[in-house]
Amino acid sequence: MKNTSLCYIEKDGKYLMLHRVKKVNDENHDKWIGIGGKFEYGESPEDCMLREVREETGLSAEDWRYRGIVTFVSDEWGTEYMHLFHCQGFSGQIKDCDEGVLEWIEKERLLSLPIWEGDKIFLRLLDSDEPFFSLKLTYSGDKLMGAALNGKKLEI
Repeated sequence: MKNTSLCYIEKDGKYLMLHRVKKVNDENHDKWIGIGGKFEYGESPEDCMLREVREETGLSAEDWRYRGIVTFVSDEWGTEYMHLFHCQGFSGQIKDCDEGVLEWIEKERLLSLPIWEGDKIFLRLLDSDEPFFSLKLTYSGDKLMGAALNGKKLEI
């Protein structure tokens, strides 16, 4: 079971998104995702998020909140606990990323890009300022088969 962090950095109604087009054998290939990655030894969710933001973007996250945990269950990629963060304050300059292309995307436009179907659920939760939540997403291949928020099944 892997642990990852994912951070949505927001500025002026846009999220800084990563279009994953550079890595081979990438479960997120050609998808637009937030900024994040796998935990390293001894890291907390916060440590991982801060490191990944710095490594992938060159930015330092300063005004952020730990918003929830997303359990991804996939018949292809296994199970992952993804720790979700939202950041509205940062410093530094954006640099090139070796995992894909970074771009500021308007929130409304984001839902029309290639993203995981379940991401639409937690993006709505981020925008609604939902308190800390637990979201379970079950996939068969790229198809979202089920979702549960705080233990209660969602219609998909």
